Parts: sequence; structure tokens; C-alpha cells
Amino acid sequence: MAGAARRRDGHVTQERMLEEAMTAIAEDGLAALTMSALAERLGTSGGHILYYFGSKDLLLLAALRWSEAALAEERAALLSRRITAERKLDLFLRLYLPRGPRDPRWTLWIEVWARTPGNAALREAQETLDQGWQEDLESLLAAGVARRRFAPLDTTARASELLALLDGLSTRVVLGQESGRDARPALEAARSAARLLIPPYAPDSPDSPDSPEEQGA
Repeated sequence: MAGAARRRDGHVTQERMLEEAMTAIAEDGLAALTMSALAERLGTSGGHILYYFGSKDLLLLAALRWSEAALAEERAALLSRRITAERKLDLFLRLYLPRGPRDPRWTLWIEVWARTPGNAALREAQETLDQGWQEDLESLLAAGVARRRFAPLDTTARASELLALLDGLSTRVVLGQESGRDARPALEAARSAARLLIPPYAPDSPDSPDSPEEQGA
């Protein structure tokens, strides 16, 4: 609806600016995104965009937060689904990884990582966004262990390890280093790593609560 994109005075809303910024990054890359170029796409002025965001850095950070907020809602919906823990983990991997080398969210992430050493505000924002993924993955793994779908494990450590691996795979996809500039090899690599880091529950394992060693203790 037109009213959702513009206020009655004709000015573009903040959400519309962020949405268009993400589209522009996907189409033309981050380097081509300037305040004037974005203003032209939106049919408004660069001053109007600066009024809300102050600088390109703050616009990019706002766009990343906006994108991550939508993914946080998707993660919450995923965790509440009545499906196996293995299926949830696979869908989590898909949600985390980029869709291809022009994925705007991951393009922004790489830019944020490059700028965080000298920018406390960016570093704090990165840590907050990362923590959301960490906590949700820990929750997913803990539920899988509790339901005896996954073997007993340190959920915090394994979540951190898997996310670090996913970051590396995602970077390769966005930089076009995966075979055929395709996200599918990264997903298969992520699945293989997940199987190694998060093994299935085995009733006869020495770590199992049902093992003869613990039953006799």
C-alpha cells in the first residue's frame, strides 16, 4: 500500500529506505550505494535520508539490524515448530547461510566485521546480533539433547563452533569462492560439519544416561 511506504507529506518512511538499501546492495553492490543514489531510487532527497540516519555507516547498521530482526522472528517460529531437532537444525543452517554471492545481509556483515575494530558502536551491535543466533542455536541443541535426538554435548561450545564455521562458509559464498558461485556447496559442507559436531543420540554410548556404566553406578 502506498500509505505503508510514504507518510502523508510524501516523505519516504525509514523502513522503506532500509528495504530499498538492501535491494540496491543486492543489485549493484555495497560500493555503489551512496546517499544520493539511494535518494534517487526512492524519489526523495539525500538530506531526507541523512535526517534519519546521519551517515552511510549508520544507515548500513540500521539496515543490518532491520534484516536481522526479521530473521530473529523466523528463528523464533522455527524453534516453536513441532518437528524433529535434526530437521530444525537443518533449517537453521539454511536460514543462517547466504542465498548467493549477492546476498545483501551477508554483504553488510562483511562490511561491519571490517569496521568493528575501530568502531565501538558497530562492535557492540555485532555482539548483540551474534548473541541472538548463539542463544537460539544453544536452545535448539539443548532441546535435541533433552529429547534424545542428539548425543550429550556442551551446547554452548558446539553452538559457537558451528556458528564460526558457518561464518567462514558464508564469507566464501559472498566473495564468490564457492564452486560455481553457488550457495549449495556451502550448505552441504555445513551439514557435514553439523553431523560431526552434533552427533545423534546413541543408546549404547558410554555418555548415554542409559548406558550400563551409569546404570550400575
